[in-house]
Parts: sequence; C-alpha cells; structure tokens
Amino acid sequence: MTDLSSLTSWYADWKGLRVAVLGLSMTGFSVADTLAELGADVLVVTERADAEYARLLPVLGVRLHEGPLDVVPEPLDAFDPQVVVASPGFPPAHPLIRWTQERGTALWGDVELAWRVRDKVTRADGRPADWVLITGTNGKTTTTRLTAEMLVTAGVRAVPVGNIGTPVLDAVRDPNGFDALVVELSSHQLWYLNLQTGPDALSPHAAVCLNLADDHLEWHGGADEYRAAKAGVYARTRVACVYNKADVATREMVEAAEVVEGARAIGFDLGVPGPSDLGVVDGILVDRAFLEERATSALELTTVADLAERGLSAPHVVVNILAASALARSLGATPAHIHDALEAFRLDPHRIQVVGAHAGITWVDDSKATNPHAASSSLSAYPGAVWVVGGLLKGVDLGDLVRARGASVRAAIVIGTERGDIVAAFARHAPAVPLFEVDHAETEDVMARVVELAAGVARDGDTVLLAPAAASFDQFSSYSDRGERFADAVRTWIAGHGGESRP
Repeated sequence: MTDLSSLTSWYADWKGLRVAVLGLSMTGFSVADTLAELGADVLVVTERADAEYARLLPVLGVRLHEGPLDVVPEPLDAFDPQVVVASPGFPPAHPLIRWTQERGTALWGDVELAWRVRDKVTRADGRPADWVLITGTNGKTTTTRLTAEMLVTAGVRAVPVGNIGTPVLDAVRDPNGFDALVVELSSHQLWYLNLQTGPDALSPHAAVCLNLADDHLEWHGGADEYRAAKAGVYARTRVACVYNKADVATREMVEAAEVVEGARAIGFDLGVPGPSDLGVVDGILVDRAFLEERATSALELTTVADLAERGLSAPHVVVNILAASALARSLGATPAHIHDALEAFRLDPHRIQVVGAHAGITWVDDSKATNPHAASSSLSAYPGAVWVVGGLLKGVDLGDLVRARGASVRAAIVIGTERGDIVAAFARHAPAVPLFEVDHAETEDVMARVVELAAGVARDGDTVLLAPAAASFDQFSSYSDRGERFADAVRTWIAGHGGESRP
C-alpha cells in the first residue's frame, strides 16, 4: 500500500499520484476536478457519464472509462491505482469496492479528500474552517440549513455542504473561504469516512446524530451496519457531541465514541432540559448547556407560538431547531442570533408543506418522508389524517409503523409498486381503517386518482397527508417530483370545486 501519510494538506506533493474516481455524479466530478488541480493522475470509471461532465474531463486532463461495472474493467486494473475515491452511491458489496479492499488500496470518499485539503483557503488566524457534522435518519437537511443560517446571522462565514447538495470540495476550494462548514452526511458517506483512522482523520468541532431508524438496509447489508455507519459521526469530536435524549441509540453512540478530551455531551428533546441540555419549558425553547449558571438558569431561544406563526411548530421540526441551536451555540451564536435566524427561516418544499385548503380539507405534502421514522413524525403532527403511503420500501418493513400509527388515521391510500406488504400490514394491525389502492398500471395519473379518493373520504376539518414512508423511484423521478405531482393534483381538484388554487 502506498504511504499517504504526507498527503494531509493542499500544499503537499500530490503530483503523479494515481487516483481512480468511481462515479461521475456532481460529487464524482468535484473529486476529479480537485485531484486534477492538485496534479494527480486521474482515471474516472463510471457506467454512464453525463455529457457535460464527459466533455469537461479531457479539458482537465482526466481520463474517462464508461461501461459495465459488474466486473473490474481492464483499464482500471491496468491503471493500478494508489488511491480509489468512490462516490457514495457505491455500496460496500459492489465488485469495485471489494476489489479495492482486497488489493489493499486506500479507499476514500469525497469527504476524506476534502478534509485532507481543507487548508487551501484559511481564516485570518491561519486555521482552516471548523467542521460541524450532521447526520440522522431524518431531519438532516433541515437541521443543516438551520445551523448554517444561525451561524451566518451570528456573523460566522458558514455554508451548508455535503449531502445537502453542494459537494464539500467545492466549499474547500472556494477562494473566499469560510469560518465553518456545516456538513450534512448520509450513512453512505459515513461508511467511507469510517474507514479512515489515525491522527489525521477527520476531527469535527461538533457533531450530531439526530435520530436512528431502519433505512438503507440493502445498501449497508443490515441494521447493525447502518447504525455503525451513523455512529461514526461522533468520532474524534473536539467540542460538542449533540444527541437526542428521546432516542437512546444516539446517546449510546456518544457514550461509545472516541472523542477528543474535553468534548461535552449536549442533549436535546421536547422535555424540560437538564443542566447540559436544550429543551422546552412551558412552550419556551431554552438552552441550559451553554451558560455558566446552567445548574440554576436557562436562556430563552424562542417560543413554540412564534414558531407556529412560521409553520415551524411540528414536534419533529422543533426537535431539529433545538439540535441546530446546540450546534450553533457551540460556535458562539447567541440566543438573539438564533431567534433572529428563526424569524427568517422557512422549510424547504415537500417538508410538511401545506399545498392547499378547501371545503374544510387541508392538503399537506411531506413527500420527503421517505422512511417510516419520518412518516411517523408527520402522522404525529397530523393525527387522524387521510394518509397517502407507499412507494419503494428499500427493504424496510412498515409493519411497526402501521401498528403504531395506522389505527388512528381516517383512511389510507396506498400507492407504489410494493403495495402488497403495506396492505398486509393494515390487515394485521389496523383492519378497521378504510383502505384504497392506486395501481399505476391502471391509471396514467396516480396523484389525480389519489386526490379523488382522498377528497371522497376526508371530512370537514381533516388533513390529507402525503407521507409515503418509502422512496419514490418506482413511480417518480424523485421525492420532489412526487410532491409536485401531488400538489398539482390538489390544485386542480380545488380549482374544479370552486376554490382558489395556491401558487
């Protein structure tokens, strides 16, 4: 194995290092572009290349191989890479990942590379930006956006990056530089990051795992492997390990983590906080962690009533706000900064978004609820809803969700290609609930039929909730596409029944 111990700076000697980049998505291109700038010898290997990326690679001096990857392609074998950097879509069982590990070649993700070259642009004191890591089965993107906006309000040059959409390497190479990178990490990215050990491995200022529930089990190979990937977010944390007091798995992760001496455990939940926690007291969000008199005092951040005026009072959103506040406070944001940031914050589309209301029925798009944990949070915010559920289950059993929440819904409308398991779960756990199936093979417009059925069963005062608890790729191009089609169908129905459609 090549000695890579010296490659811990942008200004190290990367010239001529043979690096194979697996995948050519936005992440893969950012890796290839960075390595080319560093002077490495780069080969990109992908099944299919985006035309624009394929056009740019030769300009950068990067070679490209396109074709099937079920076996190791000859050009990759002949290249004899010293490092392989894989895009997060490549699971541990992929033939190219197994090949890399069997031959003893260093295996990185884009986050590892970004950490190694983080000193390209430094702050005024000469230090690279602090990193804040955020993961969890649900709430990652909202918490990442919240944390970054709280820090920016506090005058910290911060940016949300990673799984949220902007590659970490793009931020590291930004010539203007940042004081803090707020990095959303998927379990896939964490799996690669967890392969890295030693004194130069990533060491964040603060980290949080928001919650843990079964998801992506096919990619990881099982629930234990998924949990282990998530737990890696806390490794080598220097200041604040933020965890969810209502989710015992996150506390256990912090207890087991190898952190830098002096790092504190900071809890959050919707209850009354202890002296190292954030929580809620009589409708007031408070901090008892980041003040000297925390044994006897608390600092007010905002109120649930204020959050309700901005559509931010659903319990799982309040939890995300508390987690983000803890992370921002660890980097010096004041309660006033947090309050001001929340005044301006709005949720992204397809996250408990009201898309219409007419004839006493409210229609809510939470298409981003792509797993049971997220759907459970939505159903707790809208008890008694007409529930639109189903899609690509990713190997996850919805039985526990239906047992816990199914009996309380007004009705369920089941969509997707894996409806059978959901219908069977209702038959076992909530047989009295009216159940409707929408077979996409029998109708051209799934969501129009969903809305027609929902309108027929909903009563005055009801909510129709799209919280699928499943991925969208069996019928739609993305969760956004699914949500937009739902919203369009709702608006069409409202307009056809004498109401005014919302934009």
